[in-house]
Amino acid sequence: MDTRWFQDFVTLADVQNFTRAAEMRNVSQAAFSRRIQALEQWVGAKLIDRAAFPTRLTPAGERFRKVATGLLNQIADARAEIGDAPSRNHVRIALTYALASTRLPGWWREWSGEGGITCSLEVGNVHDTVSAFNAGSADLLIGFHQAAHPIQLDMARFERHELGMEKVRPYVARALAESGRLVLPGTAAQPVPLLMYSPSGYFARVVDSAIEQSSQRLVGYRAFEAEMTDVLGDLALQSMGIAWLPDSSFVSGRLADLVPVGDGAWDIEVSIVAYRAKANARAVVGQLWERICAMRS
Repeated sequence: MDTRWFQDFVTLADVQNFTRAAEMRNVSQAAFSRRIQALEQWVGAKLIDRAAFPTRLTPAGERFRKVATGLLNQIADARAEIGDAPSRNHVRIALTYALASTRLPGWWREWSGEGGITCSLEVGNVHDTVSAFNAGSADLLIGFHQAAHPIQLDMARFERHELGMEKVRPYVARALAESGRLVLPGTAAQPVPLLMYSPSGYFARVVDSAIEQSSQRLVGYRAFEAEMTDVLGDLALQSMGIAWLPDSSFVSGRLADLVPVGDGAWDIEVSIVAYRAKANARAVVGQLWERICAMRS
């Protein structure tokens, strides 16, 4: 039995797609499928319902998922606690791109205290970071949360702490706003160019909600799609259209020439939330979690 099979299985259970899971595990789909089959032979039961789409677990698979996740966490904890001091004092944080490049430096200065705690980041989109956390590849998960679009976590297994709130607002370049060339809310004859998040991204659903729930109808067209806030912010700076950006995008001052538009009609609030597995008993994780929870939102 290879412990990598457990990681493969937990990843597949989370993403429900063999191709995507194989990509995340950096193996070919054929090799990934063989490893899942080998795990099923070792367990002595079918864990995956291959006739279903999207892929789902069998009842035996659902039971084994809890076992596999627990074992992966125990293995990671044992390696860290038995290892030398640097290993014992090391934490792994899964974090979205938008927060890693903006909020994290300030947080880490406060959380790390006098030093002694080291950290490695698992940076990606919301889906990838949640998958890594669910699979036990990270000790903590920090990301955005919006009530209408909760992330897929079994909260019986995790505890959470809200770090703060942010507004996601539509922004345009100051020069474009002052030129009079952008007329809101747009018309059929003159639709507004929208710089939107890729449909598979978390913020795509958040922004769509803001537009759909507004009493003011926005008439626009999708001029550009990207997954990362930095890309959309840079395009907005070039007067290419309207981009929805969270407050954290402006921490560095790089986007100072963008101005909000819409008078709040298409704004939406999101939370920044930290998560920790209740079963993670590592001392350094507990120490860091106490510091996170002591931080005022």
